Amino acid sequence: LMRIGIFDSGVGGLTVLKAIRDRYAEADIIYLGDTARVPYGNKSEETVIRYSMECADFLLSKGIDILVVACNTASSYAINPLRESLSIPVVGVVKPGVKLALSLTNGRVGVIGTLTTIRSGSYQIPLKEAGVEVFARACPLLVPLVEEGLFEGEIVRKVVSMYLKDLKGKIDTLILGCTHYPLLKNVIQDFLGDVLIVDSSKAVACELEGFVKGGGGAKTELFFTDMSPNLPTLVEIILGQPLEIKAVSPQSFFP
Repeated sequence: LMRIGIFDSGVGGLTVLKAIRDRYAEADIIYLGDTARVPYGNKSEETVIRYSMECADFLLSKGIDILVVACNTASSYAINPLRESLSIPVVGVVKPGVKLALSLTNGRVGVIGTLTTIRSGSYQIPLKEAGVEVFARACPLLVPLVEEGLFEGEIVRKVVSMYLKDLKGKIDTLILGCTHYPLLKNVIQDFLGDVLIVDSSKAVACELEGFVKGGGGAKTELFFTDMSPNLPTLVEIILGQPLEIKAVSPQSFFP
């Protein structure tokens, strides 16, 4: 029986869940969206690590065999502390995204992410070490747009244009360094034109190949720390089907 635990600061990590579900149809997946404390991308490193540990503890209580950190900010800061403190494999989203981008680029890669992810340099450092020219931009307004269910339209186009205008014409590949961003992929692609877009959710699913063994009951359980009114709709849009969502009292696993 294989049980995969996934956590993210909000609904964005459901893009990772979908890619994993599509690839490993028989595994059980338990997802935790920390919607009460979204976004992680404007928090301090210490806070991100603490939140990540608390999310991991909750998923461990559900008997998971492997932990996927679907949040780029948490992957940037908490991946090593998590690996040091847990006895199960921990997979983040940064390394798979970098690996995929390096296989596609002609040498000019753009990275967009939250303030904290971009400040951490988690994408820029390995890309530069591989000899690639890197253009990084923090895009703090994109996560709130997605959490509000705004995936297209004039407001989204204006915000995308504001953040990406300096990258246009300079890059051949763009890493979506936040699991919320694939939901804005169409608008981003339209604006940038002929640029290859790296969605790390699919790269993460490939990364699990060596870990996922045998089948499970193919159950998907979704837990959220805050049940916003638009949450069921967002879940259905991202996963392509309505699923039961369960509330976790924040006090039950963090003070």
